[in-house]
Amino acid sequence: MAPNVPLFPPKPPLAHGLLDVGDGHRLHFERCGNPDGLPVLFLHGGPGSGCSPRHRQFFDPARFHVVLFDQRGCGRSTPRGGCHANTTRELVEDIERLRLHLGIERWLVFGGSWGAALAVAWCGANPDRCLGAILRGSFLTGQADLDWFFGPEGAGAICTEAWSTLCAAVPEAAEGRALAALCAALAGTDTRAAARAAQAWAVWEEAVIAPARPAPPARDAEALGALIDKYRVQAHYLAHRCFLGEDAVLEAARRMAGIPTALLHGRLDLVCRARNAQRLHQALPGSRLRLIDGAGHNPFEPEMARALMGALEHFALQGDFRRWPAG
Repeated sequence: MAPNVPLFPPKPPLAHGLLDVGDGHRLHFERCGNPDGLPVLFLHGGPGSGCSPRHRQFFDPARFHVVLFDQRGCGRSTPRGGCHANTTRELVEDIERLRLHLGIERWLVFGGSWGAALAVAWCGANPDRCLGAILRGSFLTGQADLDWFFGPEGAGAICTEAWSTLCAAVPEAAEGRALAALCAALAGTDTRAAARAAQAWAVWEEAVIAPARPAPPARDAEALGALIDKYRVQAHYLAHRCFLGEDAVLEAARRMAGIPTALLHGRLDLVCRARNAQRLHQALPGSRLRLIDGAGHNPFEPEMARALMGALEHFALQGDFRRWPAG
């Protein structure tokens, strides 16, 4: 754990289980904290990643009743890496199935990166079931985001050494076709090509998130299999602009009018640019935007962790963000 990260001490979940959502998919979920506390839904990023025990530590276990789940094909959900019947529409429906299964009437939605986009999609479709939203490092799912992250004129022009490494592993990257090449390798039947693509993607992603700490490639078979499954789901989503696109995300944000919403974005975020949070803020009157100095895309960086936990505490006390200091 990075020094000075102000997280709550780790605690085991109250309960966990698998929810059959049809189409052959079963979602792993867990309930944490105080069963009588303020209900919160946590939406992980990716797409394709999954929840970790550390995600629970953003939430005061005495104050919040937190529900975390691994989306279709992700983490401990089954089948891991499954892309059949796996689109944003199904994920939005899954959230409703989970809410009804747990008997929760309304909840605060907390999501980062891809999880922020999914949060907007669900809140926009179900505004009467949403107490509020806390959105970090917003990803708008459009071509502009993809071109930035996988383009030689975007993040590649800043993280030059890591970009050279990616181009050596994926020659198509130099021609602006990194995502297409990675998606093709991960969707194919050549397991060695899929492994090379997954490792190249992981090293590039980590370099953009934390330039001073590049990710080592996965070494054992189990870790490599999990990495391939993660990026297979991510490739499936990004190849289809997450079955949304920027216009659809902004339209869903407009349908969130009246929902208390806090937008937090690191000023140093190279994965998702701050323009995304600004565009969401413009689409959602009444939302509160805070750009976090000294923070990038990683939610566990001290500055971002403090801001997220401060937003949670403010909402628990006030029930909205009208007095939450933006900036």
